[in-house]
Amino acid sequence: MITAIGNPVYDYIKTQKVNPSGRVLSGCSTNAALALAKLGERTRLIGAVGDDFAEQFAKDLTRFNIEHHLLPSKETGGFSLIYYDDYGNRTLDLLGRADAIDHIDPDLYRESEAVLIGPILGEVSLDMVRELRANFKGLYFCDPQGLLRGADENDRIFHTKVDGIEQALSVFDIVKPNELEGMILTGIDCRQDPYEAARIIKSWGPKIVIVTLAELGSVVYDGNDFIDIPPFETDALDATGCGDTYMAGFAFEYLKTGGDLFRAGCFASCTSSIMLENTGPDFPLTEAEVRRRQKTLMAMSDFRVKVAVNQN
Repeated sequence: MITAIGNPVYDYIKTQKVNPSGRVLSGCSTNAALALAKLGERTRLIGAVGDDFAEQFAKDLTRFNIEHHLLPSKETGGFSLIYYDDYGNRTLDLLGRADAIDHIDPDLYRESEAVLIGPILGEVSLDMVRELRANFKGLYFCDPQGLLRGADENDRIFHTKVDGIEQALSVFDIVKPNELEGMILTGIDCRQDPYEAARIIKSWGPKIVIVTLAELGSVVYDGNDFIDIPPFETDALDATGCGDTYMAGFAFEYLKTGGDLFRAGCFASCTSSIMLENTGPDFPLTEAEVRRRQKTLMAMSDFRVKVAVNQN
């Protein structure tokens, strides 16, 4: 069992190639849970949903064979995501904001192999992060996007480094910022030097830091070695959820291999590539296809991400 914690959302997503008519199920923890379930992992999702989407949400998760524990909320969260290129750059505006997750019964996650923290917009507090760690001894994984977001008076999302984030991230086994989040956390342009950003975050206390760099790949750092992970090159349709499914794939393979970071990174990269080719929760992910792609990346042992410090 792997438990994902964070509010689900129903988003409006428009890309260079997709212009949908309605809202689709998404969210950091939700996309991770979807990927894990498609990989055959028993998965539980915990988050707050309003009456507006509660019935639809329950049906969706039942259809995808995901156990779920719904917390009450005045409304369900959602964003409008308008992508203006094929590299994940977008505007992000608020459509609805679900309530914070104030307390979770430890019996819902204590026996899990891993707990994935994937908040969307501040619904998991830094105190909650520490409370969960105190009650859980397994693999503790954080995608920090929702810990760094706020919404202004016009419902436009902004990013900021919050007080106490260093101490909060110290309790995790794995922390996975993308390049924007890496810059917010450290002040380092990760397309210039993701290694330095990873060093800084690692110095706060987590065991492993992963910096994802979209089409450039990703960097994994355990305090001793930097491991450059290639991207699986494919035609991009919708970048929404790629980081979320990377987290799911990495956790899945990390547990399967007993901590092989290169294998886990390659598996994660291939998991996210399938999400990139699709839009919405019905992406056709199978372990067999991820493993087929993983073999291609595993053969690229000399790969280095094409960032500025590697071009000198």
